[in-house]
Amino acid sequence: MNVARRVYEFLKMGSQAHAQWDFEVSMSILKSRKKLLILLALLLPICAVSFLEAGDMIGSKTAYAPAFYSTNIFLISIAIGLCAGLITGCIGAGGGFVITPALMAAGVKGILAVGTDLFHIFAKAIMGTAVHKKLGNVSVKLAMAFLVGSGAGTFIGGYINKSLYDYDPLLSELFISLVYAVLLGFLGFYALIDFLKARKSNDTGDAHGSSSTGMTGLAVAVQKVKIAPMITFDEDFVPGGRKISGVIVALGGIVVGLMAAIMGVGGGFITFPMFVYAFGVSSMTTVGTDILQIIFTAGLAAMPQYAIYGYVFYTLAMGMLLGSLIGIQVGALTTKVVKGIHIRGFYAVSILAGFINRAATLPKKLVELEYVNMSKPVVNMIESVGNVVFWVVVSFFAIWVIGMFVANIGKLRGEDESVVPVLVKEEA
Repeated sequence: MNVARRVYEFLKMGSQAHAQWDFEVSMSILKSRKKLLILLALLLPICAVSFLEAGDMIGSKTAYAPAFYSTNIFLISIAIGLCAGLITGCIGAGGGFVITPALMAAGVKGILAVGTDLFHIFAKAIMGTAVHKKLGNVSVKLAMAFLVGSGAGTFIGGYINKSLYDYDPLLSELFISLVYAVLLGFLGFYALIDFLKARKSNDTGDAHGSSSTGMTGLAVAVQKVKIAPMITFDEDFVPGGRKISGVIVALGGIVVGLMAAIMGVGGGFITFPMFVYAFGVSSMTTVGTDILQIIFTAGLAAMPQYAIYGYVFYTLAMGMLLGSLIGIQVGALTTKVVKGIHIRGFYAVSILAGFINRAATLPKKLVELEYVNMSKPVVNMIESVGNVVFWVVVSFFAIWVIGMFVANIGKLRGEDESVVPVLVKEEA
């Protein structure tokens, strides 16, 4: 297996792990009346402002509303959260990758989209994982070393994004779009190859194909590095446990924190494959530790790096949270009535649509920064085509999933207790 393929499998596993986390915290919120009441309380100020916005009609006075706020953008945020939830629930991966590009495609500045996505993940993590049963599998020593690194990484990533924005907001937009274009292009290319191979071989099994298990050669080599302090973990699964240098774990945390603060993704999509493939940590310990790190990494990235500087769009975050809770439940239920090969195809297409959207903005940004010389109508047309492709693909997927759900609602009724996203079924 070549290096690029290994990197793809690494990122795909992380994306699946993040989708599983997203599903579980969403179900934790939806099944708790107390948490739903808290969510309602968080939404009340937004609903109140929506009411005040109608002041012109009600009292013939211009109502006050927070900066950037409009009822339309709140509704758009619910739609974005719904689509991301449908992708996560139905495909079992990829929903988190489209939120920031979707917000930017809707006209939200890149740094604001990153900060808002992080705040939405942080709010969901706080509400959904505070009493999560899998927290019992947390390795405290691993978590502490990792959080030291991830905390530092969030400050580095936040500093990079804020510095670019302060220097030139267009440069910040270009940077964030370029990062997403490279990542989504890479993932989409391999996902499309996998889909075409599976279709040719008439493989109609699970949605993502098989994945390797067991400790990798890289993990064995990493655990042979003896740099103090050494951390012992997995004592419950291996006699005497395994050992790894705390310095290496902290360095891994820096990478995760850095990527989380730059991309606004919470870091879960890197943590899981890093722990399993690179560190050789068991999946049980990894899941528990990852749940804990997402809370702190997303919180450290969202609050000190973005919220206090005004780069969090509160109403959008709450709208996305509301939409994703609905979407992820509908998407997960729909996996019971669609073929895995179709889900593979949608995974590839949705990721590639995100790539096209972000890549299509690059020529215009380069022209505005005066780095290249192209006709403005041409770059505007390229950007418009990218937006149309993205929204058509995402809208078609959402309509298809909701349509399948409605058409099969009688068959699905009574089966919700056993529903799990594709990822979980694959690993079962």
